Amino acid sequence: MDIILIIIGAVTLLAVVFFVGGYIASRRHTKDWSQHVAEAEQALELAWAQDKGWDREVLHRSAREALGSHKPGFEYTDVHLVVVDDKPGVEQDRAQLVAVGEDGEAKVVLARAADGGWTVESVS
Repeated sequence: MDIILIIIGAVTLLAVVFFVGGYIASRRHTKDWSQHVAEAEQALELAWAQDKGWDREVLHRSAREALGSHKPGFEYTDVHLVVVDDKPGVEQDRAQLVAVGEDGEAKVVLARAADGGWTVESVS
């Protein structure tokens, strides 16, 4: 009987350790996510001030169109701008957006087109 109590105690202790570890990891992921979104928002504001082609609505619309054509059936609840890569000129500008939903996440990378619009570079 004592061995069974020891095993039950050990299993309970492991379950508590795994639960606490998972909770900490989840909080860290949420904090990192919020930080990336905040950094992207700051970069977008700076890019917008320097180069008027960084229109948030156009970026989000382009990302939604890319998701519709590259991931048909993917259900998402929101699209977040996470990276603004504003290089000198417009030819090397990149924007990364993440669509989140119950099905998980999908990353959309947009590249600036020669005409100032946005084209899909990748969807994963």
